[in-house]
Amino acid sequence: MDGCQSTIPTYEGDLHVVAAAHHIVKALGATKNLSDDLRKILVDLDAHLSMITLNTDSKGGRGFVDVEEQLKLAERKILSWESDPMMIWDSGPREASEYLEAVGEIQTLVDGLRGFSVHENRKQKELLNRAMSVLRMAMSRLEEELIHILVKHKQEFEPKHMSSRSTRRDVVYDESFVSVEDEPAEDKSSQNCSSDEIGEYIVDLVLADVIPDIKSIAKVMFTSDYGPEFCEAFIGVRKEALEQYSAILETEKLSIEDVLKMEWTSMSSKMNKWTWSMKIIVQVYFASEKRLCDLILGDFGSVSSFCFLEISKATILCLLNFGEAIAMGAHQPEKLLRLLDMYETLADLLQDIDTLFSEEASSFVRLQFHVLLERLGNSSIAAFEAFRVAISSNGSLYPFPGGGVHPLNKYVMNYIRMFPEYCNTLNLLLKDQHADVADQVTDPDNGPNMPLSTSCPMACCLRSITSSLESNLYRKSQLYKDEALQHIFLMNNIHYLVQKVKGSELRLFFGDEWIRKHNGKFQQHAKNYERATWSSVICFLKDNNPGSSSLSKSTFKEQCKGFSNTFEEVYKTQTSWCIPDPQLREDLRISTSLKVVLAYRTFLGRNPAHIEDKCVKHTVEHVENLLLDLFEGSPRSLRNSRRW
Repeated sequence: MDGCQSTIPTYEGDLHVVAAAHHIVKALGATKNLSDDLRKILVDLDAHLSMITLNTDSKGGRGFVDVEEQLKLAERKILSWESDPMMIWDSGPREASEYLEAVGEIQTLVDGLRGFSVHENRKQKELLNRAMSVLRMAMSRLEEELIHILVKHKQEFEPKHMSSRSTRRDVVYDESFVSVEDEPAEDKSSQNCSSDEIGEYIVDLVLADVIPDIKSIAKVMFTSDYGPEFCEAFIGVRKEALEQYSAILETEKLSIEDVLKMEWTSMSSKMNKWTWSMKIIVQVYFASEKRLCDLILGDFGSVSSFCFLEISKATILCLLNFGEAIAMGAHQPEKLLRLLDMYETLADLLQDIDTLFSEEASSFVRLQFHVLLERLGNSSIAAFEAFRVAISSNGSLYPFPGGGVHPLNKYVMNYIRMFPEYCNTLNLLLKDQHADVADQVTDPDNGPNMPLSTSCPMACCLRSITSSLESNLYRKSQLYKDEALQHIFLMNNIHYLVQKVKGSELRLFFGDEWIRKHNGKFQQHAKNYERATWSSVICFLKDNNPGSSSLSKSTFKEQCKGFSNTFEEVYKTQTSWCIPDPQLREDLRISTSLKVVLAYRTFLGRNPAHIEDKCVKHTVEHVENLLLDLFEGSPRSLRNSRRW
């Protein structure tokens, strides 16, 4: 080509050679299996040969005539579609190919006329202006065609897991808290699809069959220096598509003020949707959009990354701004699990974000993403601390009716039983508070949530939480005036603690020694209850005159009356007390029955002569049956007893 630039043919034979070369170049350009680089070389060579022909022919007066004829032919093709309501690419591949060929010819003429500066004159200017006007018209039409193709062939975005939502119920404490203890612990994998499943699900956002058509439009427009116009149209359509998909995912544009003013129920729902939407948009939609940009614009250097950034930045910044608002808000204990979900989501997406936004121009997205991850981590720690403080400081003015399991206990235990799902994350966030065990996080061979030992940071925090809870429960037990009811309350609540730990993954973090110790605690409270309640009842059945075979009638009558009155008072009081756990209730009834019934039977057996006396108000069987009414949580009198 350098030789061609320095030598302009002056003879007829030379012109035939140039014409032949021009013909060969056009024939090669029509070949399908050419690399993009070679095709660009042929386009440049075609334009250069046209300039040589024009320069040479103009000396003989023929050049501008031939150029004008070529311009008329191409112009006719371009103008024929201006009045046609049909879209070119809807008319078939042949029409599209012919139109692009005409545009190519116009571009070749423009390049040739621009290069003709030695013999510049008015005719040349007229032809150049005319050709450029036709080229602008063609570029405008190609922009319309591009938008039409992108809109018409947009594919519905429906990832296979898109309907998935976290089904976890929020656990919020108040005095009317209803336990979710009978609900089985949910498998986290069933609540949300895994990152691996989502990451592998890249979709075609535009029908694959039309990608070559879009690329051909891109090539012509970029070759004609209309690349910015192509990008503007492409970005506009794809941004609109992303906004539509965001609406499907129920992603709202909320100001920081709007988020901070939300009630917890609404905020929790939006935090949950944010977690899911962030995964879908980054790992599925953005990954698919990036691939689409690379397929169409990968041959134009950084243009692909520029377009992807312009398409995606408004959406990703909107999502990040919501996260910022959440991190800025108050750190209530009930936010902890949602904050951990958000933190884990961002941590899982770090590599995706760094890959998708790897260019220098998009570094602000990476930076804001990393900053938000750190802030959510800090917010999670703050919410965790608020949770511990709330447990310690929770106070009550009145004793909990019936001595059953306190709502605070249910709240705390149902909350922390979900912590093992976040074992690695909590260990990471809490390690600075437990530096001595910071390296004992997890064993990779046992899976992501299997603790190496009960001394990992999360395990230490869990035991600290339950220790604070026990102290609070002890303070609440002191609100009862009846010592026996104090022990019933503590027995119920410590037993509940143990059952929650034994029946979940918490057991891995508390350990068998903790369970054995606390089994002993609630069993001791059961013994203390029996001593506090039944010692005063059984004392009436003791033989105060061991040397005598039987009691006198008056003594027998007095002791029977004392036993009956005391027993009936206990019955009336303790039928209103509550032991919610059926097995624990049955065990305590049996233990009580063994002591009381045995003592009563022995007492009557030592005094057979007085058994028929009216002073024996209750038979052994009757006492045994009445004991079965205790701890049902419904006050009864002997008159309405089911056992009478």
